Amino acid sequence: MTTIRQAMRRAAGLWAVMALALGLVAGLVMTNLSAEPQTEPDVARDESSAQPSLSPEPEHLLASRLATRFVSGYHYHRNKLDADISARIFDQYLKLLDPNRMYFTAADVARFERYRPQLENALKSSDLDPAFEIFNRYVERVNQRVSFARQRLDEAFDFTQDEVFYFDRSEAEWAEDQATLDSYWRQRVKNDFLRLKLADKEASEIKETLDERYKGLGRRISELNAEDVFQFFMNAYTRSIEPHSSYLSPRSVENFEISMRLSLDGIGALLQRETEYTSIVEVIPGGPADLDGRLQEGDRIVGVAQADEEMVDVVGWRLDDVVALIRGERETKVRLEVLPAESGLSGPPTTIELVRNEVKLEEQAASSEVIELPERRIGVIKVPVFYVDFEGRAANKPDYRSSTRDVRRLINELSEQDIDGLVIDLRGNGGGALVEATTMTGLFIDQGPVVQVRDSRGRVNMEKDQEPGMAWDGPLAVLVDRRSASASEIFAGAIQDYGRGVVVGEPTFGKGTVQNMIDLDHISRSDVGLGQMKLTMAQFYRVAGGSTQLRGVHPDIDLPTPGDPEEVGESAMEYALPWAEIEPADFEPMADLSGLIEQARERHLARRETDPALVELVADVKAYEEDAERDFVSLNEATRREQMAEDENDRRERFGDPNQGMASVDESSDDEVGDPGDDAGSTGEDDADAPEDDIYLVESARILADLMALDTELKVVAHRSLPAATLPTDR
Repeated sequence: MTTIRQAMRRAAGLWAVMALALGLVAGLVMTNLSAEPQTEPDVARDESSAQPSLSPEPEHLLASRLATRFVSGYHYHRNKLDADISARIFDQYLKLLDPNRMYFTAADVARFERYRPQLENALKSSDLDPAFEIFNRYVERVNQRVSFARQRLDEAFDFTQDEVFYFDRSEAEWAEDQATLDSYWRQRVKNDFLRLKLADKEASEIKETLDERYKGLGRRISELNAEDVFQFFMNAYTRSIEPHSSYLSPRSVENFEISMRLSLDGIGALLQRETEYTSIVEVIPGGPADLDGRLQEGDRIVGVAQADEEMVDVVGWRLDDVVALIRGERETKVRLEVLPAESGLSGPPTTIELVRNEVKLEEQAASSEVIELPERRIGVIKVPVFYVDFEGRAANKPDYRSSTRDVRRLINELSEQDIDGLVIDLRGNGGGALVEATTMTGLFIDQGPVVQVRDSRGRVNMEKDQEPGMAWDGPLAVLVDRRSASASEIFAGAIQDYGRGVVVGEPTFGKGTVQNMIDLDHISRSDVGLGQMKLTMAQFYRVAGGSTQLRGVHPDIDLPTPGDPEEVGESAMEYALPWAEIEPADFEPMADLSGLIEQARERHLARRETDPALVELVADVKAYEEDAERDFVSLNEATRREQMAEDENDRRERFGDPNQGMASVDESSDDEVGDPGDDAGSTGEDDADAPEDDIYLVESARILADLMALDTELKVVAHRSLPAATLPTDR
């Protein structure tokens, strides 16, 4: 059954930048704008020499002038460069450099304060010296920390003391002085040592590993150049406006273009930086990691090795450097040392070997299955991304691929299997092609507007379904989660506004903005390497008038998931654009389902109290939320081992004992759906053919079945003022 493993995975990494909902890319585009340079030069333990100071290059002055001009003149939410923006830039720059506040002291920040009101003028005049001065001090402080950490390795650690390490300093005050940072770093090194000791490493091996780790931090910061510093500073500027605009240096542009191509050679996973760890945001369907099954969302990669070569510790590495290690030639092996999501930072790592292969984004194609419920057959279509072959579409090729075409085909196949209702599963769907969100909505409505797009000048463009008729006119549910964004929110919002079906799950991401890429070299007619801007230039609005921005789409019926919706997604991002509203489009709702939905919600809540799978899920969610609030680990070895044993027992209870033939936490399958018990609104028989590891999907099917039963029982009440119901009991 689905446990907190799935719920936690969906909650992990949701502040990452989501996919563009433009007709620019047929796939999920993840860009890491928070890859802060937590790296240092290779310094000997007793050395105090600093690397040469960096300074801006001439091309950076031209790029900053162009970038500020475009942000001020063309961004959807035009902000003047004033004192408020200057203060934001200052705070964002420090956060990019030192997000966990473990390098700068309060005295350093006080010294920088003179720049807080001046950065607006610095940008206007292309004076980048303040940014480089702050960065050079950052390098100096990191070098000191590297030297301190390496020296601690010569000391003996006492793991019998009742001491704890507070690893998250992101909300703490800046360290009062170097002594305060010394205390933090002493505990950090002790924790690093203990974690490897718990993995049964010998003391000599641990010292060697950690010494290489800390030296590696130094080597990587020494490789940072003026281009990197300029990108950090310009992203501090764009982040002070809103979170989805960014500046990409020429090197970042190259990586961005790689991610936009139709295929990648790698393991098939989207990564992001999370404090000092590289974490798994999503495992791409059909890729090597997905087919292997062991690598899961929320897992943290702490080491990478090529085939049988020595494992390279990557804690603290820049994201692009970790990606470069994982990528490689097709059919070659890569080994990943991973901290599983369930064990958090305290548990020992596991090693996963994968064979690199071509990861085609077309392999994220829509797929289908059937859930057998008592007296109901519910079809499911999973849509991982809104994709389309733009070249084939433009050439009017008869066989070009698109998500809409594939979903239409799957609907026909499911109809031949005599399904009674249909669930569209958009969990984890970060968006894709806007045209596909429009045409796919058209499979379920009979012509009409789907989404409104308002540009920075206030002009509203209407995207409409022009095709008459519906591919599926029967009962419909849409399953969403916090990672459903952009095009997914357009689709779900339209289905909800039309009253065409029920939306189930958790509030969606809330990315209701449109970004365009601007090539600064093209604009300046130069080839010096100025980079590109990703600029927010429009906003989506539902046909009912409200935006999908910030608030996302709220489901008609919430399913139990961990965390506060306000603490993840767009609403958790600093300076996110506000929710807004425009005039509704001219459209005709198909039904009013509010009465039926309220009664279906009551049945769902009743099952939460009686159904074993849902009862356990609710308990798991509560336990995860309590554990997620903990920002410390014990440095007492006995306590940590006791915690590890408790975690292992918990995993055995959820996933079974591998010695008895059941799947372990490191194997590809989760445990099976148990007896659902007596459903409110059902016969109480077993859902024998339900998916084995997805209680969310099973419950969505049950909710849809409840609505169908209620429509039969209460057809006189339902849709009283409307000409036809949208949830007939048969087709």
